[in-house]
Amino acid sequence: MSIAKRVQQWATFARQWHIYDCTWQNPFESARLVKTHLMGLHKPIYHPMNDCGDHVVLINTKEIALPGDEWVKRVYFHHTGYPGGASWTLAWQLHEKDPTMVMKKAVYNSMTGNLQRRHTMQRLHLFADDQVPEEILANVTNQIRTPRTVPQRLDHIDKETLENFPAIMDYPKDYVLR
Repeated sequence: MSIAKRVQQWATFARQWHIYDCTWQNPFESARLVKTHLMGLHKPIYHPMNDCGDHVVLINTKEIALPGDEWVKRVYFHHTGYPGGASWTLAWQLHEKDPTMVMKKAVYNSMTGNLQRRHTMQRLHLFADDQVPEEILANVTNQIRTPRTVPQRLDHIDKETLENFPAIMDYPKDYVLR
């Protein structure tokens, strides 16, 4: 076997580490992207009963953005197993308790419900902010592109750039802005 074929085979079978920034991303669109890497759907050797997925590190999960008024309308169900143990939690309450849980449930529900789903979820590493341990960051080899671009906030732009930005209109001196 040639060296090129060995490298290609190693790259196919090895578990790679991907990082994904959840800032201003819809968790359900993001879950579809993350699922392909977790399950190994992007690899040529994929088979539903083959465990060939990669590790995915999700950062800034506290900065996710649900569309519309889903923060108040989306409900998550949990049952303890005991009679009367059913509980329904709104998305904003769940996100307040644990900022990683909405994203975790979105990825979990996007996968098909087979016996490997729980083992596959062990390769998902969630962090509420961008503080990731060094031993995990040392393994990361790829970044998953986000579907939405994150706009830059005005309070994060320096004053020099704002002053040099071309004006669309020149208001008269006596004009009053309301």
